[in-house]
Amino acid sequence: MKFGLLKSKIEHVLFESYVDKTLKKDLFVFEELILKDKNLSKLFYLYDELSSNLGLSESLANELIEKSIVIYENSINKISPTKFKELEMWVGHTKTDNSYENLDKLFSNNVTNLVEKISSKKNILESLKSKPLQSENIKQNSIGALIKETNNRIEEVISNLSESEKKEIKKIWNTEESVLKNQYEILKDISLSKLSKIYLEESESETKKTINETIEKIKSDEFTKTNFVKLKSLSESL
Repeated sequence: MKFGLLKSKIEHVLFESYVDKTLKKDLFVFEELILKDKNLSKLFYLYDELSSNLGLSESLANELIEKSIVIYENSINKISPTKFKELEMWVGHTKTDNSYENLDKLFSNNVTNLVEKISSKKNILESLKSKPLQSENIKQNSIGALIKETNNRIEEVISNLSESEKKEIKKIWNTEESVLKNQYEILKDISLSKLSKIYLEESESETKKTINETIEKIKSDEFTKTNFVKLKSLSESL
């Protein structure tokens, strides 16, 4: 999977968990998989920097692009396939557009698509030369800005996790998938049983609708370690 698409999926997951108020646990996974890996965190910063409006002169923008290509090549080659597999296990099921398609094309080593590569570089150059948008407009109109704002709060959010929560998430993340899959199916049954009981006892129509939507989501969700963490948290709260 191209790094830009992978980054888009991760940002989408963080945004969804922000909306669903389950951000703490996903940010913990983000810290474990991304922030603690020097090369992955470097690529995250690189993609953010090159996709921003910085108001640079053309010469500075060109220099930034050229140096970024070198940094990308030096970093991507040091990231193990296992690390990418872990990231895909976390967010691979997520459906979203690639917000960094131009960057993926710029960094591509496909020599048969030079025209596409040059076109992408031109688009990135124009973006880097553009003046930054006013922060007020960014906050109102850009999901990407919300993700960046969220990422800036990661250390604060992580620090609010209790030691028991950290240990529990680490334990889950390090457990064999085959073991977790069995537990996941059991958790599904338990959660669905609890929700069905609550649904029958509830009289408020909007609440019943929300419960039903949750039931359908649990039924359709496939096993991932992230979904396991979310389902376990839900089951314990019911």
